[in-house]
Amino acid sequence: MVARQADLSLEQVKGWFCNETGYQTPKLATRAAVFQGERVLLVREPKGWALPGGWVDVDVSVKENAVKEVREEAGLEVRADRVIALQDGENHHETLYPWKVCIVFVLCTLLGGEFRENLETSESGWFSLNELPELDLEKTTPEQLRMCFEARRAEHWETRLE
Repeated sequence: MVARQADLSLEQVKGWFCNETGYQTPKLATRAAVFQGERVLLVREPKGWALPGGWVDVDVSVKENAVKEVREEAGLEVRADRVIALQDGENHHETLYPWKVCIVFVLCTLLGGEFRENLETSESGWFSLNELPELDLEKTTPEQLRMCFEARRAEHWETRLE
């Protein structure tokens, strides 16, 4: 159905779905909001800067994945404290996938560590909302960063379902 609707080859569509034969469910990703004072942690990826994050691995929880992604991408140890939002990727990003993507934004507390260059990110930095670098808009938008800052400042934050 997807191949016919998108006018793509069956081989390309099969590759997207990794030969999954079961029920197609949304992919789940996390993005971690880690703060130092009034600045948020961003990591530099090939297309620009983003909150640390990525696909949730099948053998870890959302909480564990947020912590793992910060460790892998920024070399920092954090504690995942609360969910800021659960967003439908296509409502917030221009990149369209042939599957749904749900993004869980997690507010984290910095515990320690230091950046180590790795396969995914070339550097990390702390940025205020007024001095954001060029963002990878497929992964993190200015609106999402504003939401994370609001959540950090809020005494009582209600998780957003967007």
